[in-house]
Amino acid sequence: MRIFGTLSLLVVPAVLLAWIGYGQEANQLSEQDKAAGWRLLFDGKTTRGWRAFKKPTFPSQNWAVEEGWLRCLGKGGGDIITEDQFEEFELEWEWKLSPGGNSGVKYFVVESRGPVGHEYQIIDDERHPDGKLAEGKRMTAAFYDVLKTQAPTPLKEPGQVNQSRIRVQGSRVEHWLNGRKVLEYEAGSQEVLEAVAKSKFKNTPGFGTRMKGHILLQDHNDPVWYRNVRIRDLSGK
Repeated sequence: MRIFGTLSLLVVPAVLLAWIGYGQEANQLSEQDKAAGWRLLFDGKTTRGWRAFKKPTFPSQNWAVEEGWLRCLGKGGGDIITEDQFEEFELEWEWKLSPGGNSGVKYFVVESRGPVGHEYQIIDDERHPDGKLAEGKRMTAAFYDVLKTQAPTPLKEPGQVNQSRIRVQGSRVEHWLNGRKVLEYEAGSQEVLEAVAKSKFKNTPGFGTRMKGHILLQDHNDPVWYRNVRIRDLSGK
């Protein structure tokens, strides 16, 4: 399957968003969620299940749990990763960003090759200069520096809550933003590998292919908040 040049403006109805967990109490799973295989990666109260990149413990400063949010203060606390690793999965989360902010959620992160992975870009598209670079490949919901989104992104203003999803099943990868699928690609495809060869990751071993790895929340020196972070396995195991 090839990268799609355009995507239909598929919007998930509000009732479906409520069904998948948005609209209920934050950082909670319903019995229906549990039956569908979802589990929380952030419980809203602790940092259990997370640690600093290449370190055994969570950062001692500049990350905090506040009012049900996992907050990066943007003061050099460093990236954090899940203790567990994932390969085929569906990941959902809510987030908000400071004005002019820049961050990202990375997947397929293997510590031996550094804090890199396929990145779902999170950025203030209008105010941060990086959003104007790389022909749209560094805007929100893009596969950072590799593929730009294929449909208009319904990004909310800084300080407002956005809802995002990454889905990996087989080689197909999807990026969603606020109920709309905005990017779809085939990991390991010729198109993706050619795009990687033109990116800053061209010399990173195995980049562009699917692999088992950690989920990473980036500290890019800007405040960013996360909640309702949950995942389910799609491998069929």
